[in-house]
Amino acid sequence: MSAALTTPPAPSATDPAVTDPAVGGTATGGTAAGGTTATGTAAGEPAKQRSPWWRFGLLVVLLGACAGSLLLWSPTELLSGGLADRMPGYWFAPLFAVVYAVGTLAFVPRPALNALAGLLLGIQQGVLLAVLGTTLGAALAFGLGRGLGRQALKPYLRGKVLGALDQRFTDQGFRSVLVLRLLPGLPFQAGNYGAAFSGVRFLPFLFATAIGVVPTTAVYVVAAASADRPGSAAFLVSAGVIALLVLGSLVGLWRAAAARRRARTA
Repeated sequence: MSAALTTPPAPSATDPAVTDPAVGGTATGGTAAGGTTATGTAAGEPAKQRSPWWRFGLLVVLLGACAGSLLLWSPTELLSGGLADRMPGYWFAPLFAVVYAVGTLAFVPRPALNALAGLLLGIQQGVLLAVLGTTLGAALAFGLGRGLGRQALKPYLRGKVLGALDQRFTDQGFRSVLVLRLLPGLPFQAGNYGAAFSGVRFLPFLFATAIGVVPTTAVYVVAAASADRPGSAAFLVSAGVIALLVLGSLVGLWRAAAARRRARTA
């Protein structure tokens, strides 16, 4: 008499508990080992998706606070209100650079800060410290923008135009930032945060900024330093260059507006 052979039933996918020897544990309720669901979504992933926008919101609040602080203080009044006479030169120079940098974060126009440098410090020291303050302010803005805003805005840099710009700044960072700084009429702060949101690296951005802002900085510093001699060659040349920069800015705005009109009618 032959014995009946019986085969144990295979475990069903709907069983409440299935032991997996490969992982040495039990996966229950369709949840894989490691704390992920059947769709592969980690338990903490939604919080990670929200965190870039929390940081971006913090960036907006910080920049708004910097701009609003000008209701309580003024860089020009702080530096020109007798502070230069009360402080030794070796303290005033770094203080000027720091106040200049913070002023750029508060969206104070650079021409006004450059003119102040020319009036207080003269041409040589004024140009040097204005370039130093500009570079320091750009570094601070870049750090804030890259640390608090890049991850939130990165998904929006995948379009045809923005994606191409992001790729160009990533591959040719120094050259792209240098051209950005030499363009007349482009707001300094917009260049800072635009570069921070792109893929350009920090050191190329910093060196290109330090070199690219020299011409426009020198023009405003020289014009202010020689304003008491309106017939001098230095003042006339610098004033002429400033007029050309203003004209170039207006032409650039006009061409941008014309391009937008053509795009709407196309």
